[in-house]
This record gives sequence, C-alpha cells and structure tokens, in this order.
Amino acid sequence: EAGADVICAHLGLTKGGYLGAKNVLSIQDGKKLTDEIFEVCMKKNPDALRMIYAGPASTPIDMQYMYQEGSSGKVNYDVILVSDALMPRMIDQKLIQKINKENIPNISQMDEQYLNLEMDPDNKYSVPYMFGTVGIIYNTDVVKEDVDSWDILWDKKYKDKIFMFDTYRDTIGAALKKLGYSLNSTSQKEIDEAKELLLEQRKLVNPLYGVDNGTTMIPAGETDINMIWTGEGLNLQDEYPNLKYIVPKEGANFWIDSLCIAANATNVDGAEKFINFVSDKESALRIADEIGYTTPNKEARKEQPASVRNNPNAYMTEEIMSRCEIYTDLPMDVKKMYDKAWIQIKSDEQ
Repeated sequence: EAGADVICAHLGLTKGGYLGAKNVLSIQDGKKLTDEIFEVCMKKNPDALRMIYAGPASTPIDMQYMYQEGSSGKVNYDVILVSDALMPRMIDQKLIQKINKENIPNISQMDEQYLNLEMDPDNKYSVPYMFGTVGIIYNTDVVKEDVDSWDILWDKKYKDKIFMFDTYRDTIGAALKKLGYSLNSTSQKEIDEAKELLLEQRKLVNPLYGVDNGTTMIPAGETDINMIWTGEGLNLQDEYPNLKYIVPKEGANFWIDSLCIAANATNVDGAEKFINFVSDKESALRIADEIGYTTPNKEARKEQPASVRNNPNAYMTEEIMSRCEIYTDLPMDVKKMYDKAWIQIKSDEQ
C-alpha cells in the first residue's frame, strides 16, 4: 500500500524470489505486471520517478522491447537505462534529452576512460552507470592448462561440457574475434567464416546453449567452460575457488549501460537528482558490491578491495581494452546476414 519515490521496471521480471519458486515471466507478462505496479504507486505518489531497464545489449529481445516502450509514448518514463548499441538510435530519434551537467555534478567522478565514447560524444545525453565484458569462466579442477583464448571453446577434450550464449551477437562475435575480425563485422565473407567455425564447434564439442542458466551449471559440474558476463563470472570466481574468469586475449565485447532522461519525461528534476545520487561514490560503490559488476566511478573504485580494483579481468588494462569492442547497432541488411547465419548454426540438421 505504500507509495514510491522511484519505480524501476526491469523487463524480464521474475516472481517468487528467495521464498518461493522463481518463475520467469514473459516480456508481455512482465509489462502487464509493471503497468499494475505503476498504477498503484502513481496513485499514492503522482510525482514518483519512473525508470525502465531491460538489461545489457546481449539480451536483444529485452532491449528491443525497451526501445519500443520508450518510443511508443504510451508511458512517460523519466529515466531510461540505455545500452551502448541502442544509444545512437535513441539520440537520433530524439527519444532522450540532453542532460544538464550542472544538475548532475557527480558525473565528474566518472573515469575519463568511460566518457566521451563514440556512442555519445561529450556525454551530452548520458551518464555511465555500469560496464563489463563477455568472457570465459572455467573449472580449474578439470581444465589444467592456463586459458587465455577463445580457442578453448573448440577443444574436443571438453566435449559436452562447454556452454555458449544463445545470443547471436555474443556467440558469433566470439567466433569473429577468434578469427581476428571485428565483432561488428559487416562482411558477408567474415560472417560466413564465423558461421562455419561455429558449425565445426558443434561437431567437435557439442556445446550447450543458454543464457543465465550457465551460472548454475558450472558450479554444479554440469559444464566446465562457459561463456559468461563479467559480473556473474567475478561473483562465481569469488564464491568458488576452483572457478576462474578471464577476458580472452583476442578481445571481446565491452558493454556499458548509461542513465538517460527520456525526451518526454514529466519529472526532469527528479530524474537529475536520481542520476546524480546513483553516480555518487558511495552509491556506486554499494551498487558495484551488490551486483558484482565493475563501476565507471573512479572514486568508488579506489574504495574497492585490492583484489577487485587491481583485477585485470575486471578493470582491464589498456592493452586488453584496445582489443575489445562495443557493439554497434547494425544496419538491417547486415542483421539479416547474422540472423541467417544463426539459424543455420542452431539448426538440428547438421
């Protein structure tokens, strides 16, 4: 019955939590539940800040749905957490507004390395919130060699024990990086080479495909080598001494989620105050500690344990960073190339 000052809708909701069965809702059911929450809370506090978040770009269905929600005009969201790949589109279509940095002074606490990126030069529209990479986690009790490359995902010694993301940008991207290409390749030849490499992988190691379920499979011994996102990888490494997370030497996807203010926001003042609050050192430190992802806040990083702030697989060296790439929002004709390749890779008719 209580009102709320901030309502955050995360598309791809679950029900049940720690005390009950965790049932994953469909995007449509999640949206319905979100609308119900908004309706109740807005009756109690009409000035509540409304925020929408749909996860990193590696979950393209969620992010696309968030984009459609933000552009539909059906709901006036105030704060939108936008992925790097969608940022240029959100700017070009005037779905987010320029920020007033005088009202968000804590942007000064952000590391220069994560500012002024190509997706939003001079951060006219966004404030960095959280970043990470796609990498590999492996069981050192089983995998005795030092792992530093995507090559391990093709090693037939680990047949039936390798987990790949069931997301085409991540998995085709890993193959492209293994081949020495950009994970944003627009070349039909390079995409075809990556496809053939992943078809070969299916024959060699019969990989398992999934997304979040990989985080429970590797500690349970169901898999020994997994593709994984930074936060989950570092959390598992911290919890299980036999698990190790690495960013492959060929490079990987570097992603960054940023806080923006919707073009049709009705509570700009509240949005600015909220973004400034979560951009403060203390808030950023607590958020990073709670969810396990790395923070772009340089002051918060100074307060993190040495094992975290000096971990090159968390806060990457310039050498590794130079080989990582942010996903770009590919043209539709190129997306069709990836879609066609992915359908062939996942087809049971090998």
